[in-house]
Amino acid sequence: MTLFRAAICAALFLAAFARGLAAQDVTLSSPDGVVEITGTLLGFDGEFYRVQTQFGELTVDGSGVECEGPGCPSLSGFVAEITFAGSATMSEVLLPALIEGFALRNGYQTRREPLPEGNFSHVLLRGQTPAARFTFVTSNTDAGFAALVADEADVAMALREIRPLERKAARAAGLGDLTSAGRSRVLALDAFVPVVAPGNPVREITLPQLAGILSGRISNWRELGGPDAPVAIHMPVSGSGLSQAVEDKLMGPSGSGFTSAIHRHDRSSTLVQRVLVDPFAIGIASYAEKGAARVLTLTGPCGFSLQASRRTMKTEDYPLTVPMFLYLPARRLPKVGRDFLTYVRGPAAQAVIRRAGFVDQAPELIPVSRQGNRFANAILAAQEEGGLSELQRLVTVLGGMRRLTASFRFEPGSSRPDAQSRSNIEQLARALEAGEFDAKELVFAGFSDGVGPADGNRKIALERAAAVRDAVINAAETADSSRVNIQTEGFGEALPMACDDSDWGRQINRRVEVWVR
Repeated sequence: MTLFRAAICAALFLAAFARGLAAQDVTLSSPDGVVEITGTLLGFDGEFYRVQTQFGELTVDGSGVECEGPGCPSLSGFVAEITFAGSATMSEVLLPALIEGFALRNGYQTRREPLPEGNFSHVLLRGQTPAARFTFVTSNTDAGFAALVADEADVAMALREIRPLERKAARAAGLGDLTSAGRSRVLALDAFVPVVAPGNPVREITLPQLAGILSGRISNWRELGGPDAPVAIHMPVSGSGLSQAVEDKLMGPSGSGFTSAIHRHDRSSTLVQRVLVDPFAIGIASYAEKGAARVLTLTGPCGFSLQASRRTMKTEDYPLTVPMFLYLPARRLPKVGRDFLTYVRGPAAQAVIRRAGFVDQAPELIPVSRQGNRFANAILAAQEEGGLSELQRLVTVLGGMRRLTASFRFEPGSSRPDAQSRSNIEQLARALEAGEFDAKELVFAGFSDGVGPADGNRKIALERAAAVRDAVINAAETADSSRVNIQTEGFGEALPMACDDSDWGRQINRRVEVWVR
């Protein structure tokens, strides 16, 4: 714990060093001298001053005041400073690639500048003149949230959703609710996947079995139908966002803790290499960084199987999908920072994300003919006559339509959409505002797990579909809903994605899909 706290303190110190604009006393005066504000300058974005005064934090338009004092910035030579803190996975490859793409589209040149402790800055240049500096304090998701709460970073990079204690700390620090609209966004998608050497005879694994391995309850490959050999386990370091995602998505729901026998690695490349040279090893790796290792298929006793792929991760059908988050403060970022955040949502940025090896957020339409084994599995699961008739109704309603890759699921035990789904609501709302679905038909199709009576499940599924539809319409403030035919349907348990014998399977089955014609 002491080392962990020391790491956070070091990250905060480096973030403060990188931000460049030290907090100092200033006085802001109107031209006629009638209004005068004195306080500590917290920031300047090229347009607005942010000052801590006896009345609280104030944001003042720089065009209407004159600044006096040692903290006043240079208006003519202003360089926008944006500090990112947190996930090393996001800062090493993904965000630098996006900054390069943003610079290319906007006529900037770039220069990388090293900083102490392996941190670095990307400077945007107009000719030889710096215009903006993106500084990366590379550590882990924990330290990223700590830096944001301490006002030592402008953006937190996270491989997991904010946890309740962090959310509470952000509120106490005056940052409001970091899970509310506009305060976080999903930049891209990754997944944690179980990987083995290509020569390992085991091809598939259930989620309970995977949790059993990581907890130490399963220690020999023969318990998975493999050879009589001990299992060697490799994972990222415990403070990494990916490791914490495993804890949140897999170990927490199973009620298990990690065994002390796990070999931890601070680099994904090292982890994968160790798995590749050991036929009796299993690793938990990032899908984007799995290298030549073979990914085990997730399966269940009812016969379903789920493979990690770009499409199953984008639809969140793969249950171990990990959204890559940017968490933002309530205050304004410099204009170049706001422009960059707008860019990363656009189609050019999605191409950069794909080239970097991650799963982008660009919506895709999947025809019925490319639905994989979903319908075949549904027919096998529909053992009763009522189940088959409901499946026939589904095919009749959705026949000739295509499924949008944006799916919607809910937080456990809640009617609130999960973090990825909230991002999908915003994306679909923007598409409606842009007229991308004008003169088309959208069907919000709700599904449930198989627990309980079929009639009740259909009702719950329809209510979920209506809730997502309403959230999208409310978010699309400028869209003309009369130009789109929007319908809702509830199909209950008719099209299961996984077995209902575990919390994971039931969570995957409870969803809302969008179909387009």
